[in-house]
Amino acid sequence: MVDNSLDSPTRVKATEKEVHDAKVPLAYRDMCVDLLIPLNACRRKNYYLPWKCEDERHAYELCQYKEYKLRMQQKQQQQ
Repeated sequence: MVDNSLDSPTRVKATEKEVHDAKVPLAYRDMCVDLLIPLNACRRKNYYLPWKCEDERHAYELCQYKEYKLRMQQKQQQQ
């Protein structure tokens, strides 16, 4: 089940070694990297079929959206 609240993202659960072993590019090493690792593994396993890995993709995109909303709130508070 996916948490729909816009709370601040928690700490990254993936270790630096896991991220390195999964060959995640530096640009994608953000607060949602712990969701990206299983998503990319699922994509490779299923040959990037668009109807596969929907739950993993939705969870990753939701995390990205929450992080974006948090950054926008922080930016507005600075102004």
